[in-house]
Amino acid sequence: MKSAAKALSEDTSETGAQQIRDAIRDAIVERRLSPGTKLSESDVGNLFNVSRTLARAALQALSYEGLVSVEKNRGAFVAYPSPEEARQIFSARRLVEPGILREAAARITPIDIKRMKELLLEEGRLMSERGQTARRAEIKASGDFHLMLAEVSGNAIMQRFMEELVARSSLVIALYGQSTASSCGHSEHGDIISAIETKDLDRACQLMLHHIAHIEADLDLRERKSLGLKEAFEL
Repeated sequence: MKSAAKALSEDTSETGAQQIRDAIRDAIVERRLSPGTKLSESDVGNLFNVSRTLARAALQALSYEGLVSVEKNRGAFVAYPSPEEARQIFSARRLVEPGILREAAARITPIDIKRMKELLLEEGRLMSERGQTARRAEIKASGDFHLMLAEVSGNAIMQRFMEELVARSSLVIALYGQSTASSCGHSEHGDIISAIETKDLDRACQLMLHHIAHIEADLDLRERKSLGLKEAFEL
């Protein structure tokens, strides 16, 4: 006969795997987990106090989203996107986000506008603070602006897709970003909200495209030629 604890664990296994997946995704977005970080099933299981089976399910779900790379006989690692993958991620954002913005603008309420402005105030406050904790919170608040627009659009599938794009963008910025500036321009977020408020959607979409281009322009996506062992030490 199964114990009550085991039965509960099995009944909630799908929810548990999703919670672990979401927690790891948040750590990637906030850049607490760097590209290439090893994610062993045993370590994930011990950290979240779950079985290796549940940890494996969470890591597999993250691999479907492109956030984790599972390698045969080596295990799972935080993904290490190539320059071409990075370009494709931002190309996808340019295609998707203006549409999300228009859908959100059609449904947005004064309460939604208030929430977004409060998020901008928090983002601005964190920008003035120092320290790694504040920096991580600022990065998360910056990504949350884009996720909030997806939420307001009312399209749950698109919202989930944006969660993946924001997380994968964070990986790309961690690898290829050149400046210490916010990964998402704070003032540009404010300009987008203002355009939505005045119902100037063409301008809002143009601002969004400029905003995404601004983020991508800070990346160094040049291909690097790999050197052999001897060449590397002759430099």
